[in-house]
Amino acid sequence: MTREEIKSHTIVTLASAEEMALQLRQRRQLKGRQADETSLQEVQQLLGMASDVLKERRDLLIEHLHKLNDTHRGLHQRHLVALAKLMNMAMAEVYEVATFYHHFEVLQDGEQAPQFTVRVCDGLSCDMAGAATLLGKLQASLGADQVKVVAAPCMGRCEQAPVAVVHQHEIGHASVDQVMQAVQAKAIEAVVPDYIDFNAYVADGGYELLQALDKGTSDTEAVLKAMEDSGLRGLGGAGFPAGRKWRIVREQVAPRLMAVNIDEGEPGTFKDRTYLERDPHRFLEGMLVAAHVVGIDAIYIYLRDEYHGCRKILETELAKLQANAQVVLPKIELRRGAGAYICGEESAMIESIEGKRGEPRMRPPYIAQVGLFGRPTLEHNFETLYWVRDIVQKGPEWFSGYGRHDRKGLRSFSVSGRVKKPGVKLAPAGITIAELIEEYCGGMQEGHKFYAYLPGGASGGILPASLKDIPLDFDTLQAYGCFIGSAAVIVLGHQDSARHAALNMMNFFAHESCGQCTPCRVGTAKAVQLMQAPVWDATTLEDLNQVMSDASICGLGQAAPNPIRCVQKYFPQEII
Repeated sequence: MTREEIKSHTIVTLASAEEMALQLRQRRQLKGRQADETSLQEVQQLLGMASDVLKERRDLLIEHLHKLNDTHRGLHQRHLVALAKLMNMAMAEVYEVATFYHHFEVLQDGEQAPQFTVRVCDGLSCDMAGAATLLGKLQASLGADQVKVVAAPCMGRCEQAPVAVVHQHEIGHASVDQVMQAVQAKAIEAVVPDYIDFNAYVADGGYELLQALDKGTSDTEAVLKAMEDSGLRGLGGAGFPAGRKWRIVREQVAPRLMAVNIDEGEPGTFKDRTYLERDPHRFLEGMLVAAHVVGIDAIYIYLRDEYHGCRKILETELAKLQANAQVVLPKIELRRGAGAYICGEESAMIESIEGKRGEPRMRPPYIAQVGLFGRPTLEHNFETLYWVRDIVQKGPEWFSGYGRHDRKGLRSFSVSGRVKKPGVKLAPAGITIAELIEEYCGGMQEGHKFYAYLPGGASGGILPASLKDIPLDFDTLQAYGCFIGSAAVIVLGHQDSARHAALNMMNFFAHESCGQCTPCRVGTAKAVQLMQAPVWDATTLEDLNQVMSDASICGLGQAAPNPIRCVQKYFPQEII
């Protein structure tokens, strides 16, 4: 080839390359939906954050989605596109998170957001109190008036059944008239109860323990030993010894983080909410003492979205604490869940704090070693930290000195269902259900005879009244196919059905499965179908049970078979 031919070929090749590059750039610019300037300005103004911070803090995605959802009563596609652009994320990443959580209302183009969303709890306690009737009447009355009325999983107010929420306004013992009045009056804000605030807590000796640790007048090792000697175990359900957990995380390489679990989504559980609404600083001091002993650099508090009043309390009191603290505090961030029971599982909660879908992680590694943002993480339930101050100041014997039937410690039982006085009952560990009902709950409701009980919420199984003398504590119920978990006790009367209770729980599991693993995603849905048959197919159900318990990634799928197996074992007359 001559020099002229080579030169001509090179020019043609370069021109072709430039044309291809131009076409490629054009295709890239046109690929997918583009953010418009109006939406970009609306989103950035609402979030109030600089562009570089928005791009750096991907973990705040769920917080940003909440602001959009609250302001516009839903998530418009144009706002999601703008948010993805501002955070330098793929639209698919934003969309998959927005559609994972139940409390985000993702709207299609042209779809109008509801004026209000009314959620009616369909958990077992509310179901027994007439929630289905309430839901039907509200849907008939409000459904066509720009008010969306939906059934929702347990809202953590089981002692107030039935429960409804108008936007963020909680209504206990709800009636159609009450909900209608709230909608008409646009009473949509959270209810904040009276509680012990910062000044009242400090006046009663609050934060003296934390200050003593900071000054060195109280010994860190002595605090740790008091926790170990008390026998306090994790009160979120797993029951791991608290003091041992502190030692394990303290031995890890810094920086170390802390994640506080107040998701409390187990049906029948409301103890954390109850204590938080009364005495928030007792929990906060326990949290900070743990952080000091373990050497924590930053704390993330994960609060379930249904607890709107509690969120206002924590926002207010954390601001007071940070403004008036006598010690240097670690960074504290309050994070808001978005309606996903699975985020009560510790690794799913960590994924959610990081701004992702709340899907459990495979283990090992355990989060004490590789947890939040890849750092060693101390994870604790609210109530576990709530008792730290009392245990240290009163001595470990104060806590371990309680107990019945050879058990030690105190337990906060969330009791609901067919008892006269439902609520949180602080009682000795090892108390029996018969003792709990008679001594703490005023007996059974009029017209109801004790028939059955759930000792540990949806996951803990169902036992008949004939087994009323089993001590209620960690490690005492496994032989009966049950466990205490977070001590959510739901009491059934003779007019109730264990079979119906099991189906209610399985519907809950099917609704709340994150879908990550097939045994849980498919197994819970198939179990619901089989349980609706007039006569249960015991062989097929047990096959499903075995697969779910053996092969599910996390405790949701592993525990889902418990209600089925208990009905088959203890209530065979109901399924044949």
